[in-house]
Amino acid sequence: MEEGVIVGWLKKEGDMIEPGDVLAEVETDKATMELDSYQEGVLLHIHVKEGPVPVDSIIAILGEEGEDYEHLLKEEEKEDVTEEKEEEKKEETPQPQKESAEGAPASSKTESGRIKASPLAKKIASEKGIDLQTITGTGDGGRIIKKDVEEAIEKGKSAPVTTPAASQISLGAEDQSIPVTQMRKVIAKRLGESKFTSPHFYVTVEIDMDNAIKARKTLNEGEDDRISFNDMMIKAAAVTLRQHPIINSSWQDDQIVVNGNINIGVAVAVDEGLLVPVIRNADYKSLSQIRSEIVEMAGRARERKLQPEEMQGNTFTISNLGMFGVEEFTAIINPPDSAILAVGTIVEKPVVKDGEIVIGNTMKVTLSCDHRVIDGALGAQFLQTLKSYLENPMKLLR
Repeated sequence: MEEGVIVGWLKKEGDMIEPGDVLAEVETDKATMELDSYQEGVLLHIHVKEGPVPVDSIIAILGEEGEDYEHLLKEEEKEDVTEEKEEEKKEETPQPQKESAEGAPASSKTESGRIKASPLAKKIASEKGIDLQTITGTGDGGRIIKKDVEEAIEKGKSAPVTTPAASQISLGAEDQSIPVTQMRKVIAKRLGESKFTSPHFYVTVEIDMDNAIKARKTLNEGEDDRISFNDMMIKAAAVTLRQHPIINSSWQDDQIVVNGNINIGVAVAVDEGLLVPVIRNADYKSLSQIRSEIVEMAGRARERKLQPEEMQGNTFTISNLGMFGVEEFTAIINPPDSAILAVGTIVEKPVVKDGEIVIGNTMKVTLSCDHRVIDGALGAQFLQTLKSYLENPMKLLR
C-alpha cells in the first residue's frame, strides 16, 4: 500500500482514549478496517478527517490533556516544505526527455497503471482540481513534474468557452468521472497480472442437475437454514480436488506447490468489485457448516467488514453467476490459484434420457486453468469427477 483512505472517525477531539479503543475506519486495498489505538491519552487533534492519506503521514495526535502538540505539526510541515524545495530544485534542472523505442515520449504511467508524478506535482494538481491522467509528463521517464501541471492550469484558463448555437440540440448526458477506489486498483493489478502472466485455457461441461434438485429439496425440508446449490458446488469441488491434487496447486517461480489443505475462495460481488472470502478445509466440512460460513462471511463482505486473513490462503476459487441468469462464462484465475470454476445457472430444457426426449435441468460449468500447471486432460478429468458428484449428490454426504 502507498496510501489508505480515512472513511470516518468514531472518536472526537477531546475524548479519552484507552488501548484497544477503535479510533476510525480506514479503507485498505480490500476491506474497511478498524483503526485501534495501542496507547492511552486524550485525542488532542484529528489531522485528516477523511479521504486519502499517504502511509506514514500524521492522521491524529494523542497526548496528555492540555499538552502542546503544535510543534509536531510544524515539524511535519517543515519536512514537507523541505521536500518541496528539493523537488523544485530538481525539477528546475533541465532533464532530457527519455523516449521509447518508437521515438515517442515515455509514458507517464507505470506498467501497473499508476501515474508517475512528483509529490509537488501531485500536491498542486490536487489543490487546483487537475486530473493527472490528462497531463503528459516531461520529466525523467515521462514523470509529471511541477512545470507540466502549471502549464495545464494555464491552458485551462486560456481555453475559449464555446456557447452552442440556439439551434443546436445536445443529446445524452455528460461524461462522469468515477474515482478509482483502493479495491478497484488492486483488482485491476492482480487480475491483469494473472491474465497476462498465466496462460489460460478453458474446459466446459454440462451437468444433469435433476438429482441435485431432488437432494436439495429433501435436505431443506423442515429446516430453517436452507442449503443452496452454491453450497453443494463448494462441497463437490472440495472433494473433487482431493482426488485431483494438481488442480489444487500453484505455480511459484521454478516449482509447482501442491497445497495440502483445500481452501475454497468464493467470489462475492460488492458495489466496488469482488471480495473473495475463503472456506478453509472445505472437504472436511458438512454442507450445513459450509452454508453457515458462507452466509456469515458474505454478509460481512458486503459491509466491507472482512479481515485480511479471511481473504487469504485460497487454493481454488469458485465464481457463481447463476443467480443472475448467466448460463455460461469464463473467469480469470485468482492468484495464487492454478484454476477457477465459473458456475452458470440451472436451465430447464429438453434433454435425451434413455432414448427419449424429456424435460431436464442442466447447468454448465467452465474450468479456467493455468496451462503452466494443468494440462487439458487433467482439467477434463477434474470436471468428469465433479459432474459425477453433482449428478449423484448422495456421495457428498459420506
